Amino acid sequence: MNQATTIKAIVTDIEGTTSSLSFVKDVLFPYARAHMGEFIRQNIDNPTVTVLLDDVRKEVGEQLNVDEVIHILEQWIDTDKKITPLKALQGLLWETGYQQGDFKGHVYPDAVAKLEQWHRQGIKLYVYSSGSVYAQKLLFGYTDFGDLNYLFNGYFDTNIGPKIERASYQHIAESLDLPANAILFLSDVQAELDAAKAAEMQTICLVRNGTIQPNAAHTQVKDFTAIAF
Repeated sequence: MNQATTIKAIVTDIEGTTSSLSFVKDVLFPYARAHMGEFIRQNIDNPTVTVLLDDVRKEVGEQLNVDEVIHILEQWIDTDKKITPLKALQGLLWETGYQQGDFKGHVYPDAVAKLEQWHRQGIKLYVYSSGSVYAQKLLFGYTDFGDLNYLFNGYFDTNIGPKIERASYQHIAESLDLPANAILFLSDVQAELDAAKAAEMQTICLVRNGTIQPNAAHTQVKDFTAIAF
């Protein structure tokens, strides 16, 4: 990381970065898989849901009935597709789970402590995840630490572009009205970090369960405690 450049904003990934991969893969995804059909049938007259179902039809290029749309969505969940209408529907569905206390959003204590420190220092904080903005706000809104959304100045999802494309990070920098090299991007995924670096952002790789590689393409740390600039 270029220590000479002042960091004015930090953009963080969620899965494997601020939060456990297992929470998303072992709690949220199975919950969505188990309840997607029921949720859609119960909310079939909800205008927001209707629009998202039409977006699924546009995505596959076919006029599907409701059962066929549900089948497609379940297939996408099974194969972990990063498709915007799926992510939006998952967010709506997860809201019920959070509100009912079926689960809480997982955030690592070290991430909470550091995010709070940066917030106090006046550094602007943002989230960029393949999950919908709605789902992001839910995850940070229902945690063991309370509602953490006050820490963040904004959220980005796949509406700004895929996380492995340089243009997505350029769009983020433009929307923040900051030079890219004044933004630090945190993730555990090499391809995302490569794309951010190609857009001239500074990068740090979270290696929570692996071994630090001193000569890696991106500075590596075990957790947020070790992030310094």
